[in-house]
Amino acid sequence: MTGGNGKSGGTGNEGAFRVLLRMEINPGLEADFEKAWRGSTQAVTGHPACLGQWLSKDTAEESVYFIVSDWTDEPGFREFESSDAHLAHRERLHPYRGKGSFNTMRVVAHVEGKAASHAA
Repeated sequence: MTGGNGKSGGTGNEGAFRVLLRMEINPGLEADFEKAWRGSTQAVTGHPACLGQWLSKDTAEESVYFIVSDWTDEPGFREFESSDAHLAHRERLHPYRGKGSFNTMRVVAHVEGKAASHAA
């Protein structure tokens, strides 16, 4: 749920600025990419505007990954995007990437499912 300032405050990050990166990893480098990503997440999650980050692997295409990150707002993300920490992080992951795409969006709504209320 969002507060009066439009910033996220609930578990669903409503109002957050969300970044979706689709990455096609060079075949055979998937395990190395996952290791490199896990070892460099602090560069992103350590930024004060970052709400969290997720790495997901496509179930249909072996070498396709999605990186999702949520931010308090777009200016906070843009500040990170131009930082030395982001450039170094991107440089660490670049050798694994064949091609990809980048999308940004605003989280409009989040509705938890029944299983979420039973999660520990």
